[in-house]
Amino acid sequence: MKIAIVGAGYVGLSNALLLAQNHQVIVFDIIAEKIEQLNQGISPIEDKDIQQYLTMHKNNSTLNNTNQAEDNASGLTLKPSLSATLDKELAIKNADFVIIATPTDYDTNNNYFNTASIEAIIHDVTVINPSAVMVIKSTVPVGYTQSIKDKFNCNNIIFSPEFLREGLALHDNLYPSRIIIGEISDRAKQFADLLQECSMKEDIDVLFTNSTEAEAVKLFSNSYLAMRISYFNELDSYAIANNLDPKQIIKGMSLDSRIGSHYNNPSFGYGGYCLPKDTKQLRENYQDVPNNLISAIVDANSTRKDFIAEQIINKLRIDSKININNPTLPSGIVGIYRLIMKSGSDNCRSSSIQGIMKRIKAKGIEVVVYEPVLKEEEFFGSKVIQDFEAFKKMSTVIVANRVIDELNDVSHKVYTRDLFNSD
Repeated sequence: MKIAIVGAGYVGLSNALLLAQNHQVIVFDIIAEKIEQLNQGISPIEDKDIQQYLTMHKNNSTLNNTNQAEDNASGLTLKPSLSATLDKELAIKNADFVIIATPTDYDTNNNYFNTASIEAIIHDVTVINPSAVMVIKSTVPVGYTQSIKDKFNCNNIIFSPEFLREGLALHDNLYPSRIIIGEISDRAKQFADLLQECSMKEDIDVLFTNSTEAEAVKLFSNSYLAMRISYFNELDSYAIANNLDPKQIIKGMSLDSRIGSHYNNPSFGYGGYCLPKDTKQLRENYQDVPNNLISAIVDANSTRKDFIAEQIINKLRIDSKININNPTLPSGIVGIYRLIMKSGSDNCRSSSIQGIMKRIKAKGIEVVVYEPVLKEEEFFGSKVIQDFEAFKKMSTVIVANRVIDELNDVSHKVYTRDLFNSD
């Protein structure tokens, strides 16, 4: 099969490398830097498995002759069956399947996912290669696929949700929790077979359903995960407020097999690519449906950040030798250790620690940032410190959503809710 992947992010790249094992895959993206990195065998995202595969593919590359290079001037073959390009028409024109994996950020003004990039690609495919089957992997609102079929008068569109973890995207495609295809048809089965034959897991659960139900599966799944995070965070807040040991409470709860010990480590809140926008979109889908819990998931994340910010300010008062009940503004510096959500990721998008930063800075407290991913000297008005040792020395309190051994020598400065040293 000839497969085009539109979007070189977590979803697009992991699908590209998965399918390139058995099929001819070409990746298209509008960001030249990403294509250049792929051409050099470098992953544009933080994912050790993707980087390992790209390195191997580059070493095995057979693109050495001038004629082939001229034919494919926009993209260098990383493996005989995998290439990357800036040329949209080159990517789409001969594809049997076009997998759309472009970002759909939540538009707070319209209370709706921004699906403009999806629609632009659908338009291009209908012009360049109208017989291609388009598979939307981007997250979309409930009911979107049917509406876009009607808008373009095009039936060649399938929705198939992704369930990937940042930093483990390729692993989660090689060993999928499930495969869900939002259509019941022969071509839907063909696409599911493509994913199954390239995976390394046996007996994968596969569900064929209607597009709208598949869209709901994605949003409800991520909202459930956000709810679980929020639940243990609120448990942690209660324990702090009442001088209890949250670790012991969580351990005791987790011994119940119905609850389990997964996804139970407190944090500053949920963030990243999916959970913040997916929970907001689902809440918007509930606009005309009575609910309490779905709306509370979104509100709980904001409440947690308020609580954590106040705890950090209290620690700063104590460490600055100011009485905790004294309204005097602490004079110390709060150091933010990493903006990313968790280890093995380079994603700072909507990270909960940014919300903590904003709340602390609003009190007039000086904040500095240590984040190796950043190249800028400032991040939203806060100085970025590139020297880790200097960062530790200058910070009165170090705020870390997740801690590492390199912070052990300044553990007395660290404020974290990482109880189990896990993501």
